[in-house]
Amino acid sequence: EVQLVESGGGLVQAGGSLRLSCAASGFSFDDYAVGWFRQAPGKEREGVSCISDRDEKTYYVDSVKGRFTILSDAAKNTVYLQMNRLKPEDTAVYYCAPLSRICGGYGMQYTLRSFSSWGQGIQVTVSS
Repeated sequence: EVQLVESGGGLVQAGGSLRLSCAASGFSFDDYAVGWFRQAPGKEREGVSCISDRDEKTYYVDSVKGRFTILSDAAKNTVYLQMNRLKPEDTAVYYCAPLSRICGGYGMQYTLRSFSSWGQGIQVTVSS
């Protein structure tokens, strides 16, 4: 059974930093890429970033490039999202999920349409 537990969110001022963690179980990082997604109030869930240990690949949506970094620790089955220079528009509930397609824009969109075992997510609030 796939289980994902997100942590590390909170309230931060614009320009600040947060580090999110995604503790995963029920699948191996050798077999699946892992993605971070977010849903802002009144908006659809969107893909933010993904990482594939197997393909040695990372992906970032344009709005976070240069500010966010995704990292994985296979030994701990944990994926991190280091978020720097946060902006109010980064305010959202953040989720992680395994990708059943290759890490990238298409893989993120496919996961949004097909994945159903979402965790509770973690709130990130950036004040201006």
